[in-house]
Amino acid sequence: MTSCIGHSFHVLSNGRIGPALRPTALSPLPRLQGGPMRRSPPIARVVKRNAAAKDTVIPAPAFGVQLGLLGLAGTSAYFDNYILAGLLGILGTFLIFQTTRLKFCFRPDGLEVVLGESDDVAGNAFVGGDSAWKYDTFTNWEFWWPGFPVLVYFKETQTKPEGQIHFFPIIFNGKELYDVMVERCGTTQNSGPK
Repeated sequence: MTSCIGHSFHVLSNGRIGPALRPTALSPLPRLQGGPMRRSPPIARVVKRNAAAKDTVIPAPAFGVQLGLLGLAGTSAYFDNYILAGLLGILGTFLIFQTTRLKFCFRPDGLEVVLGESDDVAGNAFVGGDSAWKYDTFTNWEFWWPGFPVLVYFKETQTKPEGQIHFFPIIFNGKELYDVMVERCGTTQNSGPK
């Protein structure tokens, strides 16, 4: 690549000089000099080819909340608050463990919480049954707090006719999770991530 008065050019394969390729929203970033292209690990992919066909979407795991809890645990230990440090450390470690095992699978007709690499739906320890719900049974859902999402809440009528409330820590990419929730479940009653 050469530069001429603020414009970059590439020498094309046919020997001609053309404008430098710039990445767009639909194209991958060009390879940096001397380094391989970065690819997401297989577990961190989002399978979404055609929104109209409603393929299965699996939001990528994220460790922001967990690392925040471990950071607060370290800060608490530094200030000699060992009980709080222990509780936050255990919670952060537990959520890291859960992030590596659990997936939210947004299937064409419903949400499933899946354990591990298999497609086995996780059992619901609190109310019994499977952790799988049809989208048309959702009556409301929200993110807390929209600017820094930590919890996702939803209420559905599949488990109990009067409605069952569910809370999950956001151990997935918050933006991806929000986008697929809006697509599959409709808009929230309040607000989304800013």
